[in-house]
Amino acid sequence: MGFNKTHAQIFPKIIKKPTEPEKVTSNPLLKDIRLFDSQRFLQGLTRETDSLFFRDYVNIKKRLSIVSEDTLSLIWAPTNQLVRVSEQIQIDSIWVTAYEYFSSWDSQKINIYDFNPKDFKDTVYVKLYDQFFGTNWAMPLEETRITSEFGFRRYRWHHGTDLKLRTGDPIFSTFDGIVRIRSYDRNGYGYYVVVRHKNGLETLYGHMSKILVEVGQEVKAGDILGLGGSTGRSTGPHLHYEVRYQGLSINPTQLFDFNLGRLRSDIYMITASSFDHVIEAQKSVYHRVRSGENLSVIARRYGVSVAQLTRLNNMTTRSVLRVGQNLRIR
Repeated sequence: MGFNKTHAQIFPKIIKKPTEPEKVTSNPLLKDIRLFDSQRFLQGLTRETDSLFFRDYVNIKKRLSIVSEDTLSLIWAPTNQLVRVSEQIQIDSIWVTAYEYFSSWDSQKINIYDFNPKDFKDTVYVKLYDQFFGTNWAMPLEETRITSEFGFRRYRWHHGTDLKLRTGDPIFSTFDGIVRIRSYDRNGYGYYVVVRHKNGLETLYGHMSKILVEVGQEVKAGDILGLGGSTGRSTGPHLHYEVRYQGLSINPTQLFDFNLGRLRSDIYMITASSFDHVIEAQKSVYHRVRSGENLSVIARRYGVSVAQLTRLNNMTTRSVLRVGQNLRIR
């Protein structure tokens, strides 16, 4: 049976039989990865699993609650079991499917998560790194000088922090993780990489001149992802750096002090207010047509497509715009 290429996430669906609840221990030594018996784990997994590999689309409708995930734990069990996704990439990391949150996988689209910030009322504490268990962090560049802040910019939202660099400067992964996307966006990020991290976050690195990693490749904090540049929608060499949770952007300066080149804390607290800017950006926006403007000019101004303008305003590309006419942008 061939791979179903119409769906992006194709992962082994692990169906466990009911078992007696395990006693939760608070002793961190008993959770130490060095004490993990991988062979015993695999034997138990084989006995309690109906099927390890699916070559067809697995529709995961039931999602775990965000707060039920152990975002404070950075302990991952190495199973050496290969997982095959739709792009026929083999991934041997159990943490990719440790939670249903990680079972969504797409190497083309950035936001693949069905997450509505309006429904988020919880507080999630994310452990960014834990040296005791072998995880660390790094700054994305050797020198981190901000050239453009996270926030609203020229009629659209700027979802990252821009950092000054010289073409060819190395760009580093800020946390341990696995490369989910390496792609090229001519009208936006240029050459860019998205890394999914063990702490539940994802980071994006844009405008590279060269990408040095592959999709599915595991990286450590400080590993080189690519070289800096000015590709895509860029006015000069810089790194566009984003931090995302469940596909939605978070201000990177809430995690990093770029002026001092350090992480603000080993734990980051996500609350409903973390996504206020997303809710604001999702509100309808209208533009009053001025003399000399056409659909292409207006679309470029707001960073949207002409197709989106025609769809939202029930018109075609041949429609005549009137001065003073209100067009819905989003």
